[in-house]
Amino acid sequence: MTDRQQQIDGVLLSLATSFEGGVPELFDHIFSFLSRKTDFYTGATSETAQKIVLDAFEKYAKTSEKEALEKQKRKEIEEKKLAERRAAQKAKEEAEFTNRIKELTDEEAEQLQKKLDAKKLKENLDSTEMSENKSTNNSDDNKEENNKTKPNAGNGCDLENYQWTQTLGELDIRVPFKSVGFPLKAKDLIVDVKRNHLKIGIKGHQPIIDGELAEEVKLETCNWVIEDKKIVVLNLDKINGMHWWNKLLTTDPEIDTQKVQPENSKLSDLDGETRSMVEKMMYDQRQKELGLPTSEEKKKHDILKKFMEQHPEMDFSNAKFS
Repeated sequence: MTDRQQQIDGVLLSLATSFEGGVPELFDHIFSFLSRKTDFYTGATSETAQKIVLDAFEKYAKTSEKEALEKQKRKEIEEKKLAERRAAQKAKEEAEFTNRIKELTDEEAEQLQKKLDAKKLKENLDSTEMSENKSTNNSDDNKEENNKTKPNAGNGCDLENYQWTQTLGELDIRVPFKSVGFPLKAKDLIVDVKRNHLKIGIKGHQPIIDGELAEEVKLETCNWVIEDKKIVVLNLDKINGMHWWNKLLTTDPEIDTQKVQPENSKLSDLDGETRSMVEKMMYDQRQKELGLPTSEEKKKHDILKKFMEQHPEMDFSNAKFS
């Protein structure tokens, strides 16, 4: 096979595997191309065009049939040789086994039994050690997993001095000032929001929140209110509106985003196209976290599998797919 043929094979195989209809769809596109971009149908008679197609078909049909027969013969020869080698090996092992058989004396039998007992004891000890190591490893894994906090009902976290919740696109932060003995007003508070920093507190006192945000937020849409004259409620829009935060501040404990439960009512508020995109991104993110193929990777695999099932006569054993 020439380099040119290999190059063309690569292009055509790539096209064929991208079509759900397989080879029939590939032919449809080829003849559509000939119709639209060449004079294949009009440059000569219809009989001439048909003859070109049939000649090419018959040329490679014969080659294909010949190669298939040769391949079948090679397979039969290899299977016959393999069966002969297995039979010879089996006969050799039986002969060696027969030659090794001899009657043991009482002393030799006792020594053999001691060796077998010692071997069994060693295997039991090794098995016990492996079980203990496995138990230790499982304990370490659980401990690592337990370092992540389970999300609260709002897919955020309840901390000692504040609470935060989230949707894919927004954050809500609630900061209660329980120890304050007077009704809060806006002039009493410091609420300073930057793209990657947040500060909330009472003027002249240590801030309740003062730290770097885990990710960036939009400044133009942020807003806050005083609820029940003692709770500051801040709403922020995420820059990346298709991503679950695992913490509010970089110093906060991390939540397990695999246990986030998105609200169906929120998804239903989106238009069909946006909702499909959000659900796909959520699925792909979960798949990546679990080390599993994304929806796009699964689609490519299914198309290739379907193509191979439709064309069992083609040999894919040496093909490489990415």
